[in-house]
Amino acid sequence: MTSPDDSARDPHGELMECRNAIEVVDQRIVALLAQRVELALRAARAKRDAGLPIVNTMREADVIHAALRAASAEGLPADPVREIFRQIVGISRRAQEDAR
Repeated sequence: MTSPDDSARDPHGELMECRNAIEVVDQRIVALLAQRVELALRAARAKRDAGLPIVNTMREADVIHAALRAASAEGLPADPVREIFRQIVGISRRAQEDAR
């Protein structure tokens, strides 16, 4: 008979738990990306109503720098985080441009 602690000591069980938890995190990341795109679309409407351009490279740079500061505080490497946020900003920008 196995106790609940046996699965934590079983490397295969531990691996499966980690993989399942990673899948949950991945789903949350995708949901957050979808939420970010919805907010970007709202921002696009506000920009249009205010007569502002869709692209604001200074704001995009600020977003990436803020992500880099947060990554540093979490002990994450800057280069991959920079690339990830360039892609995230790009997704939002394309959604805004497509909404015109």
